[in-house]
Amino acid sequence: MTAWLLVALTLVIAYLLGSIPTGYLFGKWLKGIDIRQVGSGSTGATNVLRTLGKKAGATVLAIDVLKGVLAVCAVYGLYAWFSQTSCQLDGASWQAINEATLAFNAGQGVNATLPEPQMQCLKLSLAAPWVVVGAGLLTILGHSKSIWLGFTGGKSVATSLGVLLAMSPIIGLSAFGVFLISIALTRIVSISSIAAAIGAMVLMVIFQQPIAYCLLAIAGGIYVIWRHRSNIQRLLAGTEPKIGQKVKDNTETSV
Repeated sequence: MTAWLLVALTLVIAYLLGSIPTGYLFGKWLKGIDIRQVGSGSTGATNVLRTLGKKAGATVLAIDVLKGVLAVCAVYGLYAWFSQTSCQLDGASWQAINEATLAFNAGQGVNATLPEPQMQCLKLSLAAPWVVVGAGLLTILGHSKSIWLGFTGGKSVATSLGVLLAMSPIIGLSAFGVFLISIALTRIVSISSIAAAIGAMVLMVIFQQPIAYCLLAIAGGIYVIWRHRSNIQRLLAGTEPKIGQKVKDNTETSV
């Protein structure tokens, strides 16, 4: 019961962490403005960049990425702490649990012959990736639907990148590489964000990540793309602004 209460607390913290309205706070601190009332109306780093300047935009981007990293690391930390305090087993027992976890992930089922202490720790090990998924999704949701801003916010691209970096650094960096290449070619943030979201989904499969992580990349990617639906309409119409172009008020862009 204690483990599941800690899991629930971690998920709540993940949402609240994602809900921290970084761009909104910077707008208030630096210029006394509501960032939602200027530019694109988004609290993300792109609107902050256009409204408050490069330093503020870069800082907001870094903090929003960090929110995603911290949410996933909190789950890893919880698992490590609970494993050490509640699963006080010897090296051979941990090896058996690791082997059983790998077998389960390979579709071979759970070894029902494990002793009860090992079985409980095995269940915790099997649940950990799904708790990561829950924390990641809630952090992404919190960024775009902040409880502090009446459930408004950004597009969750930067926070999604943070989640990816914490789950799998190579995939997170690769997705960021897709974003940079797309930016260099198109100079359009929204299309680069969509390309990175699609790239993350594909990379999860290519690198044969756990099914839970693949589902998170798919769900998170679809959500990020859905958040860009108005951008997609403008892309089709040829009216989506490029980096450096002036944005009309209430024109939604990333990040």
